[in-house]
Amino acid sequence: MSVRKRTRTCADGSVRSKYMIHIEFTHPNGRRQTVRKVSPVQTRRGAEAYERQLRNALLTGTYDKEAQADQAPTFRVFAREFQTNYVATNNKPSTQRSKERVLRLHLIPFFGYMRLDAIGPRHIERYKATKLKDYSRKTLNNHLTILRKLLETAREWGLIDKVPSIRWLKAAKPEFRWLDFAEAERLLEASRCEPEWRMMILLGLRTGLRQGELLALRWQDVCFEARRIAVRQAVAEGILGTPKSGRAREVPLSPATLAEFVRHQARYRHLRSPWVFCQLDGDHAGEMLTKGMCKWPLRRARDRADLEALGWHDLRHSFASHLAMRGVPLKAIQELLGHSTIEMTMRYAHLAPSTLIDAVAALDPQQHHDSTTSLLELKTGS
Repeated sequence: MSVRKRTRTCADGSVRSKYMIHIEFTHPNGRRQTVRKVSPVQTRRGAEAYERQLRNALLTGTYDKEAQADQAPTFRVFAREFQTNYVATNNKPSTQRSKERVLRLHLIPFFGYMRLDAIGPRHIERYKATKLKDYSRKTLNNHLTILRKLLETAREWGLIDKVPSIRWLKAAKPEFRWLDFAEAERLLEASRCEPEWRMMILLGLRTGLRQGELLALRWQDVCFEARRIAVRQAVAEGILGTPKSGRAREVPLSPATLAEFVRHQARYRHLRSPWVFCQLDGDHAGEMLTKGMCKWPLRRARDRADLEALGWHDLRHSFASHLAMRGVPLKAIQELLGHSTIEMTMRYAHLAPSTLIDAVAALDPQQHHDSTTSLLELKTGS
């Protein structure tokens, strides 16, 4: 059967199907030729009509000429189309710039003049070996992710039949900076002399909002009665958009955080700004803050608290770490942080040792894992 419907399950759980043409043709001189094509019309009738067109071209000897005219584009040519028609419509501005840079500086110089259907595992391994001399494994994996997405898009658009297999490099999990409970309290105490920034620091530590989410937070997103914040938007490089995960979430406020929030609102109500954190004076009073404006206030509070290097994202790490250390389930932490996958949250799992102890203790008979039993009692046999 020359017309086949292929179905596959994608990584996101969705199911995709397409009509394929598979022809085994023998030329009059005995040469055998295999033709595999994605039907340009994705219906069975359209695929069957396309199959007849291909068979006729093979019989008349015009197929190879048509195929040459319809061959896959080079990587360099398709990269421009990929950026214009896919990246620009599906990615945030910061991601667009990141992909453009990787393509321009790395992938296009290496794969540029190769046809897409000529790129195979051997070429990809050669790229990895070349770049690994100067770049980390994590950086190389980011390159490979963009490469695979480009090739996957070309396959979905019918330009190539399949995507070559790509082996990601094993990379160490990135370390992150977080404050212990005492350090967090020192930072908050050190920020009291700048009340206009204290609330922002407190919210970073107590809600885990990203810096872009803090900057884009509006008063309409805060519900004092329900004691929660709705995280609906974020700002990246001055452009408002959705949060990083692409979906909104709600984060509850603790009683102490809520009380500070009420005082913050009363203190700056006169500005009549839609933004919770805004510029306080001058011609731009009430306007949104920028990331550059937030750098030095956090650094001053850090220096007063006698802490090591600290960034706004470290407050988010501290929030998640404190929850894990208090025994909050990782699934709940994932929801509060807005992580798209649990794997991203698993970096905090090692900070919840009590959870692991309880899990192992559950294997013993009930009478043998009483948490009040001391090590001394076990040694003496009492």
